[in-house]
Amino acid sequence: MKNDAIQKVLIRDLNLRDVFFDSLRDDYPGFDKWLAKKATSGDEAYVLIVDGRLLGFLYLKEEVETDNSINPHFDERRRLKIGTFKIDSHGTVLGQRFLSIILRKMLNEGHDFTYVTLFPKQTALIALFECFGFRQWGSKNNGELVYFKDLYVFNDIYKDFPRLSLLEDSSKYLLSIFPEYHTKMFPESQLRTEKNHVIEDLSVTNSSEKIYISAARQVLDMKPGDHIVIYRTAEDGVPAEFSSVASTICTVGEVLKIDDFNNYDDFETYCGKGTIFTKDELLKFWNQQYPKFVIKMIYNVSLNKRIIRRDLRDVVGINADRWTCVQLSQDQFCHILEMGGVNESFIIN
Repeated sequence: MKNDAIQKVLIRDLNLRDVFFDSLRDDYPGFDKWLAKKATSGDEAYVLIVDGRLLGFLYLKEEVETDNSINPHFDERRRLKIGTFKIDSHGTVLGQRFLSIILRKMLNEGHDFTYVTLFPKQTALIALFECFGFRQWGSKNNGELVYFKDLYVFNDIYKDFPRLSLLEDSSKYLLSIFPEYHTKMFPESQLRTEKNHVIEDLSVTNSSEKIYISAARQVLDMKPGDHIVIYRTAEDGVPAEFSSVASTICTVGEVLKIDDFNNYDDFETYCGKGTIFTKDELLKFWNQQYPKFVIKMIYNVSLNKRIIRRDLRDVVGINADRWTCVQLSQDQFCHILEMGGVNESFIIN
């Protein structure tokens, strides 16, 4: 996770007496002993540290043993435990970024079950986990609730996240996004040529839900559940043949026109934390009523291998005068998934 605001670090390298952990000490007798044990054993955690302050801590652990402290108990099986998930809220929806790390790790490493324990008072965290498909399993003796996620198919783009469904009869599109927006929106789609790009702790980076505003009229044909291949265009002055690439797969949540909003405040609120555009840019779009088409989409998965424009044309067979927004056939879309090396665990079919 080089050049990423979120780093995977050895727990022993953290300040174990940090006040960040105080609420965990209050809730869990023996927390300091547990943390010291993890530090001694060389365990790692995902952390966000800003200006020397610890603001986020995520600890994951693989388990296989029976667990009778949970009711109903867990039988012996392989599962991914979300051991510690704590964020000091600072307005960047870091919880969604942590959740995407968990769920992509679950699928990439072949897990079919992950779980977390939360106290009933943690209502915001419970709502976040439920939004993305976690269901209550039971409880623990200390009063914690146990929430789990497996490979159950909800036919809901949020609850099934990050998986994408090919079960429904959906349309497929290639949508171009400018380089200056691309990697902030899709941090795991960073190109090799962007090795110096720093993935920041930004709302648009952390959010699993992305808002993009396009001038392409074909966007109006998109329906909820349709799939989008994100196409990063070339920088100015660089030939597109080898530098424009397909990088990312998303699922459409909703498409609106800018004049569907009653006023600017409604428009800005809707775009919310998932938009790459600044408030000045949004105000300009509103005043000009252009570009017109607002796309809300879920960021499912980055292609493991980016596909250059030449191969999209010559191998996938995309022939278009303009590549702003191009409808794809089912075969072309599946070919892109295959060429991009998408792990089959991310696909519901």
